[in-house]
Parts: sequence; structure tokens; C-alpha cells
Amino acid sequence: MAPRTGRRKSELPDLYHEGYLEKRSFKDKTARKLWTSLCGNTFYFFNEKRENDYVEKLELCGLISVTDDSSPDPNLDAARFNVQMKNGTIKFTAPNAESRELWKGFIHAVAELKVPLSLNLLPGQLHMLRETVKSEKKRLANPLPEPSPPPAVKTEMPICYYEVPRLEAELLLEREASKGNLLVRPGRDGRSFAISTKQDLDGPVFRHYRILSKPGGGFYIDVEKPVHFQTLHDVVTYMVESTDGNLTPLIIEAQYDKNISFISADNENGERTQQLLPVPVSVPEQPRPVTETKTFDDPEPDVEENPPANDQEEEDVRAHYSPPPTPLARKTPPIPAPRKKLPVKPPSSSTSPTSVPEVLKMISDPERKKQILPAALSELKEKLGQKIKVQD
Repeated sequence: MAPRTGRRKSELPDLYHEGYLEKRSFKDKTARKLWTSLCGNTFYFFNEKRENDYVEKLELCGLISVTDDSSPDPNLDAARFNVQMKNGTIKFTAPNAESRELWKGFIHAVAELKVPLSLNLLPGQLHMLRETVKSEKKRLANPLPEPSPPPAVKTEMPICYYEVPRLEAELLLEREASKGNLLVRPGRDGRSFAISTKQDLDGPVFRHYRILSKPGGGFYIDVEKPVHFQTLHDVVTYMVESTDGNLTPLIIEAQYDKNISFISADNENGERTQQLLPVPVSVPEQPRPVTETKTFDDPEPDVEENPPANDQEEEDVRAHYSPPPTPLARKTPPIPAPRKKLPVKPPSSSTSPTSVPEVLKMISDPERKKQILPAALSELKEKLGQKIKVQD
């Protein structure tokens, strides 16, 4: 048994046949159910169908014989067969007798490069074996260099790209015929791609076209007259438009559950049942009272702190206005100059040189009060004194 090399499924040689087999070698104590791929003349074993890295491989170069195993099996439909190699015997169990015959035919085809005639196979299966022998001879005559990963990454793949081999692509197109009849898949050599289509003409008709990458970038369909494209998306668009929509991309949408459920066990009897998760009841939010908010955009009306009074009010204020008392200056009042004595005349209100209202008016002037008030008082006293003498 050769050790694992670490190459991925897409980097393996041409795939001829695959399926689940129970394998038990001379080193294994128990049988293991593995996904088995016959690529070239080598068996590659995977734990699961969707895994990309194989766990072990078996080269058929040292094949001696392939024989049926008639030992009983708990599964009545299962069919066993033994593959004898130079270094030991490996026991396989196929799902049924028909699957066993087909596996034996592919083993002889790749190991001996001829179609065995002693097997109980259908005409279509014999045709598949003849094509396998041709492909294997061509592969051995033109060995490919160590493959490199495809130039395009998954994020650039079209929506109808599926990582499936040729046979599974046909089954997928047959099963999902109502969702499309064209898909893109990886090529057998791991460095190219392929387009698989399905149409009906007195039965299903499958076609497979190889897509190769160009050294300078881009792709082309490997036919008699190659058609060149920049991306794989352009390849799909060309296939749809050039066939007037008779080819449509296969788009399989994932299904999602509409309700959340869980499985719970009864504490008393341990019975497990599936239950729906209750939906939380949302309480409507109470409306908040609307309050008027004062914005700075609205100008406030101008309010006069002291509105102007009319003319009548202004006169009343002036009539009753009395200036606040002003403290007298500490300076010595000026001494008036001596005046000449005039003949005494009877007092008359009309001939009075300085009437009392004028004096009050002078007194009401705050600017002149400090200078005139002392002199006016002296003059009034003198006139009052003269008036008193005349009356006596």
C-alpha cells in the first residue's frame, strides 16, 4: 500500500469510476466504508464523498487477479470480491452484485488495458469499459506534468459551477432538469474546466465540452473552431445566448426552514419530540406626549423695556419732577461785588428783575446749580430785607 501523497481530488488523474466500497486489507482488523475513486490505474480512498484529500491509495500495477468472495455477509444484497496484489490481498464489499461486476470490469480495463469478456455486463457498460481502455492508453502514452491549481478561484466562478465529476454531473442534470440544463465543473486533469449539458431527443442527450486556460489569461472552448473568452462567466453567457435560451444555467437554491424547532426529551419517560420555538410577543411602545420645543431659528419679538410716553405724559413728568438733592461743595462761596443802592420802588410782579419761577428754573438745572445757587440766595435775602423795610 503506497503512502498518501497529499494531492487533492481535483489534481488526480482521469476519473473512470467511483462509489462506496467497504475495504479490508491484510493490515486492517475491521472493514471500513470509504468513498473509492478509480483515477488512472490507482484506487484513491476518501472518508466521505465530499472530501478533497484522500486518506490512502492503492496502485493496480501489481495486480494478479480479481475473484469473487462467496463468504456470507450480514447484508444479503452485498457482494464481496478479492483483489490479489503482489504484496497481499485486499477484500472489498460492493453494495450489490451488479456493482461488483462493474468494479471488476474497470479494474481489468486499467490494469490489463483490455475489456474482459467473462463478466456479466450490459452493452452500455461494455462501451464504458472500451472508452476507459482508450483513455488509459492515451494517458500512459502522454504523461502529464505535476498539475497546478486552476487559474480561477472560487469567488470568480459562475453560479452554475459545481465540484462534481462527469458521471455525477449527468445525474445532477437528470435529477434537477426543471432548474436548468447547463453546469460548469472542474476537468479531470485538475488544470481545466468543463461544461456539461443535457437535452432531450428521443431520450436524454448529454454533452461535455472542455474549457482550457490561455497562458496570457482567459479561456477557450476546446472544439474544432475554438471560441475565446475572458472569464468563465462569458463562457456561460455565450452558451445561453448562442442557443437562444435552449441552454440555461443549473441553479439549485438551498431550502431554509420557516420555523425554529428543537428536539427535547421528556424527563419522565425519556421520549424525544420535536417542538417549535415560541415566538416572543412584542409589546407595542406607548406613544410619548408631544411637547413644544423652543427652537433658536424662530426670532423672538422685540419687547421695549421702556416704551416711549406720549407728549402729555412727558409734560406731567417734567412738572412734578424734582431733582435729587445734590450735596453742596465744601468750597467757600464767592463773595458778590458791592452794588449801588437804587431808589426803592414799590414791588411789582411784572417789573421784578428776577422772578421766583426763573430762579427755580435756574435751580432745576443741575449743571448751573453749583455756581448760581449761592449768589441767588444772597440776592433774594437782600431783596426780602428791602421789602420788609418799605412795609415798615
